[in-house]
Amino acid sequence: MTQPETPGDAGHCGDPRSGGDLRAAALADPAMLRGLTQARFGRRDLLRFAGLAGGAAFLAACGVSGEKKDSTGDDAASFWKDRTKAGTVDFANWPLYMDVGSTDADHPSLDMFTKETGIKVTYREVIQDNESFFAQIRPTLAADRSIGYDLMVLTNGITLSRVMQLGYLAPLDHARLPTFAANASPSMKNPTYDPGNAFTIPWQSGLTGIAYDPAKTGREITSYDDLFDPKFAGKVGMFGDNQDLPNLALLGTGVDPAKSTPDDWKKAAAKLTAQRRDGIVRKYYDQSYIDALAGGDLWISMAWSGDVYQQIATGTNLKFVVPAEGGLLWTDNMCIPKTAPHPVDAIAYMDFVYRPEVAGMLAEYINYITPVPKAAEHVPADLAKSTLLFPSDDELSRVSRFRVLTTDEETEWNRIFQPVYQS
Repeated sequence: MTQPETPGDAGHCGDPRSGGDLRAAALADPAMLRGLTQARFGRRDLLRFAGLAGGAAFLAACGVSGEKKDSTGDDAASFWKDRTKAGTVDFANWPLYMDVGSTDADHPSLDMFTKETGIKVTYREVIQDNESFFAQIRPTLAADRSIGYDLMVLTNGITLSRVMQLGYLAPLDHARLPTFAANASPSMKNPTYDPGNAFTIPWQSGLTGIAYDPAKTGREITSYDDLFDPKFAGKVGMFGDNQDLPNLALLGTGVDPAKSTPDDWKKAAAKLTAQRRDGIVRKYYDQSYIDALAGGDLWISMAWSGDVYQQIATGTNLKFVVPAEGGLLWTDNMCIPKTAPHPVDAIAYMDFVYRPEVAGMLAEYINYITPVPKAAEHVPADLAKSTLLFPSDDELSRVSRFRVLTTDEETEWNRIFQPVYQS
């Protein structure tokens, strides 16, 4: 499936590492395989680079005439009535986001699912970013036709919220998700962006916090305020986005993003503006921050947990910390289009991956935070001990979700925060 060109995403979605040649090379080197998943962070919500206003404008521009607005979706009981197993499921996912075997097309966990259930999985790595994928499928969903997939993975953020608001997702029948109920981490249940997991359950997650080189900083880093220390002037990296940057800044000023007000936003933006004015920030980064950090251009930076784990796995002297003020938790989510021809098969797979041994198979290759804590019993010891893949309860108690904004709030949020990194 050809992906349309998306504004604000140049040089990121087209990461040349996401292909068969790289995966084939990785098979010979497990450490390299772990490193390859770095590209996934560059394919999270496009809002990191376009900003919330740009993302909202893009989605609005791609609207479909006659499209239903603000639907809460069909009633679950009505949707699932008389649905039966078909023996097949079509799964749309991101590149390098599934366990692999001896060849590119070999996915042991999918093979296990088929052997146990008789359901054949057609697996496609067709999602390069949330918004361009939605732009492709939106007209078909609006016409109430099948998009060719029974299951897809979307990141929490404006795109997923829009898909839910438009009534394009099947409401989940939690009676069909007993393994999810039994094994999912409490931190992955009832998220603010989808109360009660009405339409989604997590695939994998990651943390936004701080990474640093202790040999360069000369001390351990523990606080958000360390990013503002004049001793590190010109060696500090911040994200040039309108999601991670503002939300972490709110936490840094002692405010829960979910409860924040425009006055809180102005205070956080003022602190960021002073950081830039005083020459402390070297640059506002996209994915390239990790190369600058590993190469010594940066000593300390905002960071995503998966990136840092992959650098540590290759021997780089970096550390990742959730600052004392708190960090951020984002999640990629499995969901079923309301027009899916095989929803019973799709929801059977969703529940299947919450078995600890299956979640372990996925975690070993994906290297993100698994939603199943007991998966730690089914991965190599080095992975099981990594708090970047299996955060402690204490760490998870100190992370927050992104602020969910109304349309009116988006305008004010953009006006306050975009000048920080676009000036």
